[in-house]
Parts: sequence; structure tokens; C-alpha cells
Amino acid sequence: MTRSVRRTRRMLRLAGAGAAAALALSACSSSSSDSTDSSNSSDSSASSGTSTSPKLSGTVTVFAAASLKESFTALGKEFEKQHPGTQVSFNFGGSDTLAANITGGAPADVFAAASPKTMAVVTDQKDTAGTPVTFVRNQLEIATVPGNPHKVASLKDLTKAGLKVVLCDRTVPCGAAAQKALDASGLKLTPVSYEQDVKGALTKVELKEADAAVVYKTDVRAAGDKVEGVEFPESARAVNDYPIALLKNAPNTEAAKAFVALVRSAEGQKVLSEAGFLKP
Repeated sequence: MTRSVRRTRRMLRLAGAGAAAALALSACSSSSSDSTDSSNSSDSSASSGTSTSPKLSGTVTVFAAASLKESFTALGKEFEKQHPGTQVSFNFGGSDTLAANITGGAPADVFAAASPKTMAVVTDQKDTAGTPVTFVRNQLEIATVPGNPHKVASLKDLTKAGLKVVLCDRTVPCGAAAQKALDASGLKLTPVSYEQDVKGALTKVELKEADAAVVYKTDVRAAGDKVEGVEFPESARAVNDYPIALLKNAPNTEAAKAFVALVRSAEGQKVLSEAGFLKP
């Protein structure tokens, strides 16, 4: 074989190897590009995907029974912590007054009442979105000045001559419950005053303007050493259910739903139980 023929074959082999290498490099480049494009597409899809729940913002206005003040204030702070950019604004008071405000057009997102009867004032006007749900219950207790100097030991003791007793107004859930307990015991009691909400009744005792008041166990606990609590068996006959509802014309519906969810969650129930509320 001549030298020129061998040289030609060698050149052909080198050319073939070069072409194969070029094809392999091209394939790798294409594969890498496809992989990168796929990855970028995937990342882009993930970043553009919607969250499972919308980001909450703005103010949530909650109308709540006065007896919920301490526990709901704590839950409001927790809600704001969980949802930066939100604010919870509370209007605490007698449930009957709050219900009248709502049906009168006062802007609010959530209503938490101290009795089904006061919630019915709102539902009868079709001002709720959906059916109210009972989230806690509450029981009555007698609050006396510290040391209980008048030795109040029963509901009957509140009828003693000269004892200054305060009750909630009968239109307010705590007042209606107190009257129910008195009626069940066959007792008649004339208080020195009727207060518009349970905190008003409790304050009279704290300021020693009254010797005793019939309030909720949760209020006695919240007052600490400012009052002394006296339990009475008749209170078991007048336990109040507390319903909560999203309002139909809620200005901040999504945040309102989230607040109601927090109240009903295990976390919310723990806060309420620690405040002395009973489970629904």
C-alpha cells in the first residue's frame, strides 16, 4: 500500500471522529438547554402560582359581648401577628346594644353575642352571612368585694336586707340569665342598679359601690384580686351559649372569615378556656 493511500485513510478516520464529537457536543448542548428551559419554566410556573389563601390586609371590625373583652383582645393581637398588615378593631358592649347597632347599619365584619336571643335580633333582619355557630358557653357567678365581708355564700344571701346588689339589665344576656336563676330558685331580688353590660356590674363591686353583683365566671377570673367569687348551684340552670357570625355587609370579608376561624380553632379555644369559658 502506498504512502499516499495510508495518509488519505488516516485523514478520513480523523474527519469521522471529529464529526462524531461535534454531534455529541451538539446533543449535550441541546439537552442542557432543554433542561435549563424546563427548569426555568418550572421555576416561573411556581413563582407565578397563586397562594392557597389570599394575603389578608386592612381592618377587621368585631362587635363582641363585653364578657369577651380580655380573651378577644388577646386573640386580636395574635391575629395581627399571624397576618401582618391587618388590624382588629373591637367594639365591646351589651349584646343587645351591639345587635341594635348592627341592624341599624353600623359597619362591622363579625358579631359575637353572649346569647342566641341577641344574635337572633341580627339574623331575623338577615344581616348575617350564613348560620351563626356557638363557639363557647359561660356560667354565672357572684362577685363580692374582696374578703366577702357580708358572708355571701348563696344566691339566697343576695336577698338579705341592706345588701347592695347590682345586676345586669334584663335585656342583656347576663341579666336575663341571672333572672332565670332567680326565678328557678323562687327568689325575688331588687338590685340597687341595673347595668347595661356585665363589665358595668362588675365595676360597681370593684369600686365598692356595691357589695355584690351577679356576673360571669370569666369576669370574676379577669378581675383577679379586685373581687371575690362565689359559685352557686342555680347557675347551672342558666348557662349562656355564645354564637359568632360573619356579617352580610362585612367590609373586609376574607379577613373576617380568618378571624372567626381563629376563634374556633384549637388555639382560639385554648385562650377562651383559660379565660374560664366552657366548651360549646
